[in-house]
Amino acid sequence: MALPPLDSPQWQSPWRAFAWGLRSITQTILTIVLFVTYLGIGALAHDTHFSLVWALASTLFVWAGPAQIILITTLGSGATIIQSAIAVTVSAIRLFPMVVSVLPLMRTPTTKRRELVFAAHLTAVTLWVECHRFLPLVPRERRIAFVHGLGCGLVSVCLVANTVGYFLAANLTQTLGAAILLLTPLSFLFSTARNSREVADVVALALGILLYPLAAKMNSGLDILVSGVVAGTIAYGVHWWREVRA
Repeated sequence: MALPPLDSPQWQSPWRAFAWGLRSITQTILTIVLFVTYLGIGALAHDTHFSLVWALASTLFVWAGPAQIILITTLGSGATIIQSAIAVTVSAIRLFPMVVSVLPLMRTPTTKRRELVFAAHLTAVTLWVECHRFLPLVPRERRIAFVHGLGCGLVSVCLVANTVGYFLAANLTQTLGAAILLLTPLSFLFSTARNSREVADVVALALGILLYPLAAKMNSGLDILVSGVVAGTIAYGVHWWREVRA
């Protein structure tokens, strides 16, 4: 499915732009990655004894896979709401640069800030990646409507996946239920690998995988943080060295 030309009359209506955004979810492999991820989140919500309504609400209002996993696991392990909120907020800080970089692509001289609120809420890793791919092909005055359609389509896919994963976990054996939960970290891994375009990205990913078993032996509970910080720092050093040499 190719988007209409920028000067096509099909862009005259914001509702048509919304529909084109909605249809665009069929043009990205990340839709499948999201579906698999949210199968695992639905199964995780079931296994930690949260209701389906609660799981669906977390997808609607949090709309970030890692943050939802943190929310479910912290509350499920007995943490207070405040502790869980702090953990989710810290994890969500990573989305701030994405919002800052993608919102200017939608703004026009007459755009009001309130018109960007919903687009900002929808901005997560998948939407950020696809905005940079799709928005140059969309007239600027219709980009907000297009992003609303794209975001609503992705959220709808995840709500369906939540429901399917929740009931699969309720009716499958413990082994198969665990296999569904394994889909979540695997999908994150494959998504990160797919989006690793720079040498520094590849270095960070490879070192993070290699260093994690060593960090896990520390038994500190900070194994992911330690391996991530070390791998990311080394990757940044590689990036800086290549820039200096260039």
